[in-house]
Amino acid sequence: MSILNVYVTSENNSTELRLSKASTIDNIKIKLEPITGISPSFQQLQLFHEGTFVTSLEGHAPETMLGAFPIENYWTIHVIDTNPSRVKGQYNDVSLVEKFELADEEYEKRTDSVLAFKRRNNLGRFSDNASDTSSVASQNRGFEEAAKNIKIGDRCEVDVGGVSLKRRGTVRFVGLTEFQTGIWVGVQYDEPLGKNDGSMQGVRYFTCPPKYGSFVRPDKVQTGDFPEEDLFSDEDM
Repeated sequence: MSILNVYVTSENNSTELRLSKASTIDNIKIKLEPITGISPSFQQLQLFHEGTFVTSLEGHAPETMLGAFPIENYWTIHVIDTNPSRVKGQYNDVSLVEKFELADEEYEKRTDSVLAFKRRNNLGRFSDNASDTSSVASQNRGFEEAAKNIKIGDRCEVDVGGVSLKRRGTVRFVGLTEFQTGIWVGVQYDEPLGKNDGSMQGVRYFTCPPKYGSFVRPDKVQTGDFPEEDLFSDEDM
């Protein structure tokens, strides 16, 4: 076969290359310069097969052809940089790259930045919905604060809409859910006035009888001494 597929490796990269057996060592080095970034005069070529060193391509006349060496398809030519002035890792060590830095105040003044583009087009924090997003975040922080005083097992009273619409029960869950963002409190009511059995959308958060469970926001829950109410306490005996 006059054309070979070979692997070319160096300190900085590796690639696959098609070479003719009629190519001279000089011509091969010229082809390898844009691939490896190593000048032909500083290239030292070694031949490997499956990770095992076979021979060096150095010490021969520049016009020596590749076919003069025992090379086969998919063998590896490894290129060593012999330049004594080279900086190791100069092509793949990003710490050696001088970075452009700009103060926040200067960036704010630029008209060709991403920030300026967002400001002109009412995107991101400059959009009409940004204030709504901020409001939701503030509300969630309020829920987190209210939930700090609520523990699983606490007796509680839930405000479901006015003084006459309060329901008593026991806290069974406090935390984040998959059905909506923010903190939620799972309550098992004393009566079947709930909406579920402690699960929502196929995910179980606690267990209780059907229609006894409900999820409410922490600011609607008041914990304390709330014993079960006697539904028949006002009836004549």
